[in-house]
Amino acid sequence: MTILSDVKALGQQIWLDNLSRSLIQSGELAQMLQQGVCGVTSNPAIFQKAFAGDALYANEISRLKQQDLSPKQRYEALAIADVQAACDVCLSEHQASGGKTGFVSLEVAPDLAKDAAGTIAEAKRLHQAINRPNVMIKVPTTDEGIEALTELVSAGISVNLTLLFSRAQTLKAYAAYQKGIEARLAAGGKVDNIHVVASFFISRVDNALDPTLPEALQGKVAIALAKAAYRDWETYFGSEAFQSLEAQGANRVELLWASTGVKNPAYPDTLYVDSLIGPATVNTVPDATLKAFIDHGKVAPTLTEGTDQALAQLEEVAKLGIDLEALAHRLQEDGLKQFEDAFAKLLEPLA
Repeated sequence: MTILSDVKALGQQIWLDNLSRSLIQSGELAQMLQQGVCGVTSNPAIFQKAFAGDALYANEISRLKQQDLSPKQRYEALAIADVQAACDVCLSEHQASGGKTGFVSLEVAPDLAKDAAGTIAEAKRLHQAINRPNVMIKVPTTDEGIEALTELVSAGISVNLTLLFSRAQTLKAYAAYQKGIEARLAAGGKVDNIHVVASFFISRVDNALDPTLPEALQGKVAIALAKAAYRDWETYFGSEAFQSLEAQGANRVELLWASTGVKNPAYPDTLYVDSLIGPATVNTVPDATLKAFIDHGKVAPTLTEGTDQALAQLEEVAKLGIDLEALAHRLQEDGLKQFEDAFAKLLEPLA
């Protein structure tokens, strides 16, 4: 038993927020799975760093550059191979859990964030190219991404909804998921193998707000927002309407805590893991945070503790004139820009 097994026993999966060829081929990823890691997430920034810093890509990049391919096609050849290999490493975890864990995420191109039809087409294409039962296609939770979600779910594709900062947007995503499930059931399709996670970003909220807040609220708002979002989740998926779909095999969307490495060195390095442990959730952590949590993290069912206090803290923030929904929109736009920049940067050496 490890500390990650203890977290798993409380109903939460810990995923690694990193992917590279060295991580897979060295056996390190397999070792992490043995310790209790349950899945893997990637994004353009992660691949940009991997391509630049991992010598195992050099020969294949050189070979791909001799072929008549676009930089994006070269990127996809590399990324799809990595995701397939990671899916294969995670397959035993996936099978042992009855298909509920062991997922690996690959993101659609960031320039499709405001293009529902383009997102649908690319997600379906990537899903088919990877051809693994435990792949999730990552889609940003813009209004267009939410529109795409319904079609992707109705097509039987598991999705990682990313860049969520807003409770309202999260609820819209749940409704879009439900609509997709209803459409698939109406068409006679199977739904028990469709899994969706809603990636709610944590540390970026505190990072943006702390300079404007009184000391008593600093480092508290992101966790308060997550606890409020979890209460929203309990209400939505506890409804009779969804329970009738559950009886037909539908899975609940799971909240995933993303951006859980602390950005403020004054805070404990495991703050956003220790404080958000609860059932039917995922926490995706970068390597440094994972190592810190294994070394000195604290395991307790903290997510459902102090929710009333969390809601009171959010009220205090509102009384200060801070509009958390407006902040959520700005942080999502900033996140999209960061991924677009990282994507452009990773394509440069592939041109």
